[in-house]
Parts: sequence; structure tokens; C-alpha cells
Amino acid sequence: MLRLRQIAVVADELAPQVADFTRILGAEVCYRDPGVGKYGLENALWALGGTFLEALAPTRPDTTAGRYLDRRGGPTGYMLILDTDDIAAVRLRMTMLGMRIVEDLTVDLHGQQATALHLHPRDTGGCLLSIDRHGPNPALMGSYAWAGPDWQRACRPDRAITGVVLAADQPMDLIGRWGAILARPWEQRGDTWRIRLDHGQIDVVPVRDGRGEGLSAIRVAGLAAPAHACGIDLLPEDG
Repeated sequence: MLRLRQIAVVADELAPQVADFTRILGAEVCYRDPGVGKYGLENALWALGGTFLEALAPTRPDTTAGRYLDRRGGPTGYMLILDTDDIAAVRLRMTMLGMRIVEDLTVDLHGQQATALHLHPRDTGGCLLSIDRHGPNPALMGSYAWAGPDWQRACRPDRAITGVVLAADQPMDLIGRWGAILARPWEQRGDTWRIRLDHGQIDVVPVRDGRGEGLSAIRVAGLAAPAHACGIDLLPEDG
């Protein structure tokens, strides 16, 4: 099992992003995680049908996120989090592929357990990628430690993130690499290359905006019209 669970974006300031996403999504912030402080960040999360959008902003100079902001020239998509029911198999596959794991984190928060494998972005390309396992309740509306003890109270059940779009200078190279990392086949639809997950999909497209490789858009089921915030496009689900 492999599902799209969370997208993170990053900007210089958090408050404008909170205002924009709250308006666009029609949802309230479900959690602010003090744990991201160790990375020099502050955040806000929105719960959308068991998937999550996270906005981040640096709180001190010389953070990884701040340097990424500089490279991308402003607010941008930052990270994709997938979840699996077999983290040991994922860890073994990363070793066999020579993929570096920059953080192998296991926590118990709010009575929920999570293990996260953060992969080295130079190995993955595209964007930061984490593959997690969450418990004890593996259902999409079940356990998700990063979103706090009671995220369901603020969830929009009629919304869900169903896709992410990665822009790449060499789309076929990137889709092949991600297909191997995720052990999933890919298909081509015109100038879009797609990996289907058990929930959601990952699309790779050619760079069109001059900003280089990165996370450029997300697809949101239940969104009435396209929108733009924090350097990414929010697109209605395309099926």
C-alpha cells in the first residue's frame, strides 16, 4: 500500500499563506506542530479528507527550507509525504537502490505511532520525499501523528489532495527514478508522465515557468475552480 498523505509548501512568512489557504480550501487550520521548531520552522496544517496540506516558514536564518526558498526564487512547493503499510520493505528497497536516507525517525505522539524515512533530495530529484508508516489505525481517516491528537474535528471530509505535479527538466528521467523508488509503473499521457498510487497520483511534466525542477501544483478533489497560492497551482481533480 502506498498513498499520498501530505503536501508541504514553504514561504518567507506564514500568516499570508494561512489566510490564502483557509480561504481557498474553505477549511480551518487543524494543527500547528511545535516539533518543526527543531528545523527552524513554524507551520500550519489543514486536514482534507484524510490528506493534509502544510504551510511552513523559517523562523531563523540558514535553514534548509530557507535555502530552498532562495533557490526557487520565492514561495514554492517543498515536500511530498506518502504512507505505506510496510516501512521495512521500503527501507530495504532504498538500501538496494543506493538511496540515501537523511532521517529515519520513529515517534509516539498523542497515542499515535509514526515512522518516517526522509530521502536525500539529490537522490530523488523533484522535491523532498518522505515515506512514512502511521498507526495504530491505518485508515485514511485514522492515525496521523504529524497532524495532532484531534485533527478530525477540523477536517473537510468533502476535500482531498489527490495528486501532485512535479516539473522537471528531464521528465522521463525523473519519472523513471520515482518509479523505481516507489516500485510503481508509470504511464505517459501526452506531455505528462504519471505514477498511480493506492490513493492519489504523481504527475511529472516539463518545466514551463523558468523556476526549474520542483513541486509546481496539487490536485484537490472538491475544489470548484483553479487557484494559486504559495507558488503552487491548486487544480480541481482531473480524474
